[in-house]
Amino acid sequence: MKKISRVIAFLVIYTVKSQVAIGKESTTNTSVSLEFSSAENRGFILPYIENKSGVTSEGTVIYDTTDHKVKYLKNNSQWVNLSEDDGTSATIGVADLSIQGADKQEKITAKTSIGIPSSTAGILVLEATDKAMILPKVGSPHLNIINPAAGLMVYDTTKRQLAVYNGKVWTFWKP
Repeated sequence: MKKISRVIAFLVIYTVKSQVAIGKESTTNTSVSLEFSSAENRGFILPYIENKSGVTSEGTVIYDTTDHKVKYLKNNSQWVNLSEDDGTSATIGVADLSIQGADKQEKITAKTSIGIPSSTAGILVLEATDKAMILPKVGSPHLNIINPAAGLMVYDTTKRQLAVYNGKVWTFWKP
């Protein structure tokens, strides 16, 4: 009976505390599932994807290595470009893929869910339908993040916009 009580207590705590704070003690409120510290000039690097044909979960955000653009999946089939560029070599993104190694293989078990796991898609899945992720906050990331990585995403507190970096240029998105 003690074993069953411990399991039930663990599940209740696990379900209630489906929040993660990175670089800080706690999240700012109960509507947050994942929150980053804004104490340093750092961002969130998206997964580098070489073949997105198997990615089908709406809302997925990636760095597409085939054309070096940050994209998100809309309506489970349409990839929307978040890296606006003019098509010249001066603005098309770049990424050093050599650090991933030639013999890389996806590890199916290398996945994390925040909340009650219900999906096997994605490396990091935020499961809650009533919580959101708060991106790292950086004022003027194009000036304050030294040597940003391709696929970096932050919230620019100066412009009050989403900022994504494609490996060469920053793109800013305002609702």
